[in-house]
Amino acid sequence: MTAEFVLTGATHTYGAGVCALDRIDLTIEAGQHVAIVGANGSGKSTLLKMLDGLVFCDGGEISAFGHALTEDALEEPAFRREFRTRVGFVFQDADVQLFCNTVFDELAFGPLQLALGPSEVRERVAEVAGALRIEKLLDRAPYTLSGGEKKRVAIASVLTMRPRVLLMDEPTNALDPRSQVWLLDVLREWKAAGRTVVIATHDLTAAAESCERMVVLSEEHRVVADGTPDDVLSQRELLLAVNLIHEHEHRHGGTGHTHDHAHGHTHA
Repeated sequence: MTAEFVLTGATHTYGAGVCALDRIDLTIEAGQHVAIVGANGSGKSTLLKMLDGLVFCDGGEISAFGHALTEDALEEPAFRREFRTRVGFVFQDADVQLFCNTVFDELAFGPLQLALGPSEVRERVAEVAGALRIEKLLDRAPYTLSGGEKKRVAIASVLTMRPRVLLMDEPTNALDPRSQVWLLDVLREWKAAGRTVVIATHDLTAAAESCERMVVLSEEHRVVADGTPDDVLSQRELLLAVNLIHEHEHRHGGTGHTHDHAHGHTHA
């Protein structure tokens, strides 16, 4: 397999020395679907932002497509264009991502930045809107949409650029159950199409159903497990230690019992 990203000892700190990622070693191969899981504050979102070139290493290094991914590298017009064309980022909060007057304009914005002609832009918008079943929303203002509709539009606005790598931060967050099922179906279609997908989530159900690999970050911002979902989910003590599951007690009359609960109602 070809490596899309290689992180070697990658470290990132915020502000007054606040550690967000601590010596991360990670290789993401082309076509893989990888879930980065961990409790809030473990560094999941920072890791995605590092893969998207929004934050950078202050220790160690990261490469993308065989090229060092640094702030200086992204100042080079040729690499910046190649990188931004290849990698798409769907933010956790769709309201952060959507800013145009209409849904059509949202979907057209990325292709226009790639200097594509009007006919090709319209073709891409129509293709993606049809695939995500949002054709009827194209004339709507994004602020008038429901949470699930906004999420679809945010995803569509990335797909019109036809990236080969998709980064998604908490993709099931705030989605109703029907929209969650839809999103998991979309992720399976992307897998079949050979797209590389990296999601950051603490929803173990979504991670297990959509990804072939699960990377666990601890509250110390380090990788503490990396394997198949079955391998990782079998490590009960580890999942308890990193606050991805918790013991939950039920009482039925005079009888009590405990079992493990995880975000997304997964039972470990």
